[in-house]
Amino acid sequence: MNRILYILLVAVSFGMLTPQAFAGNPDRQGEAGAYELLINPWARSAGLHTMTTSSITGVEAMRLNVAGVGRVDGLEFYGAHSIYLQSTGININSFGFASKIGENGGFGVTIMSMDFGDIPVTTGNQPEGTGATFSPTFLNIGVGYSHVFENKVSVGILFRGVSERIADLSAGTFAIDAGVQYVTGENDNFKFGISLRNVGGTMEFAGEGLTVNRQVPIGSVTYGQAVEQRAAEYELQSQLNIGASYDILLGTTGRFTLVGNFTSNAFSQDQLGGGAEFSFKDMLVLRGGYKYEFGSTLDNGQEAPLYTGISAGVTLEVPFNKDNPESGRFGVDYAYRTTKLFGGTHNIGVRLDL
Repeated sequence: MNRILYILLVAVSFGMLTPQAFAGNPDRQGEAGAYELLINPWARSAGLHTMTTSSITGVEAMRLNVAGVGRVDGLEFYGAHSIYLQSTGININSFGFASKIGENGGFGVTIMSMDFGDIPVTTGNQPEGTGATFSPTFLNIGVGYSHVFENKVSVGILFRGVSERIADLSAGTFAIDAGVQYVTGENDNFKFGISLRNVGGTMEFAGEGLTVNRQVPIGSVTYGQAVEQRAAEYELQSQLNIGASYDILLGTTGRFTLVGNFTSNAFSQDQLGGGAEFSFKDMLVLRGGYKYEFGSTLDNGQEAPLYTGISAGVTLEVPFNKDNPESGRFGVDYAYRTTKLFGGTHNIGVRLDL
């Protein structure tokens, strides 16, 4: 009973911190920035449409629910590459590690970088391009810690640095994620999780790129003068996730898991979804999910949500020594998510558990 009270207390605390995150607000859509904070670069959770708030563990937990970092076994390394919205030329590279600390703690670090390729420089006088190119740099680094209480309740907090930059402009800030997971049942097969993400300061671009030349008349003479424009501040994409999952054990070799998740976005519509995962001997895992965004349908043109639809993924994992499961494991993950525009998003990852 005390554990349930702990969870309710954390949930209420989340609501007091950011009450606007409890209800989707389509009227504010487009007012926030740093959308990359909502992009999931990790293949395992992407295969379930990032709806594993209750059960996610290890490196991936630092993108959805940092409470899961404390449930890592030993040391985990994860590298991933994403083709974001195929045919746009946008790629995402991510790397992270998570490690057990003591008996009940977990610590992890993740780095995510977006590659936009070379973008032509255009001006008002040369709208077809000047011949030069530029490439934005979007980078965020997260450092998280989680602690598990009595192997049932885990809580975590993560600090993330966010940077957006081109040659003559840059913006940056810090954000905080927090989360809780609760595990119960005869075989720990019921899981519940809550996470609050991207709570932090505002961002504002600054740099020489905001300086323009203006002709200033003084009497009968006109002088050229450099004038600095002011950029508007923008907030981060705050988000609240509430999820649950239930494991159905199929003898000693199989597992079938049902997943449900609700996402409330401070600057867009709420989302609801569910999925399922089948595991055979923890060596072959198949998963799929469906996510729906409230207030939108696929018939309303450009306003239709990007990721309303299905997702699917697969994991192949092998132990280093089949006679000793504790020797470590090597795994490859793949996921695909359909999108309304372009050709969907592909995620592939390579994991090393020691």
